[in-house]
Amino acid sequence: MDIEDLAGDTALFTRLRRTWEDVDPVPADLADRMVAAVAVEDLSREYALLTLVETDLAAVRSDTDTLTLQFSDGTTTVLLHVTQSDTGKHRVDGWVDAEALAVRLVQDAGEFAAELGEHGRFAFDGVPGGVSRMKLAVRDEAGDLHDFQTPQFEV
Repeated sequence: MDIEDLAGDTALFTRLRRTWEDVDPVPADLADRMVAAVAVEDLSREYALLTLVETDLAAVRSDTDTLTLQFSDGTTTVLLHVTQSDTGKHRVDGWVDAEALAVRLVQDAGEFAAELGEHGRFAFDGVPGGVSRMKLAVRDEAGDLHDFQTPQFEV
């Protein structure tokens, strides 16, 4: 192939690109729409992971305020029941339906570990209010270990 052939190909590709730009131009906001679509998809996934099961929050806070949350990724489900104690701190009772090896509640204020009991039960006592996230190491049905992490929620 010589220089004249390359110049001819370049000219042809340039004309072809201009034709497509005239016939079917790229929308000016395509990049912004794609970024928004990816962000919404991630939010949809997180919303699907978090399901508010029930809440009994009075207009005035009391010692009977409770919140029940359920998290699932399709293979592992975690159910949490949050209550406020007399001290103003919270108790978080939880259940996991997979074989869990470790469970932690993570906040900006610190990290709490819980002992796993029979039937996947665990509890955290004396938890301060704030944005929280559960992190678990679980074994799936095939015997493989993986991490399960909830979206953030308010205690």
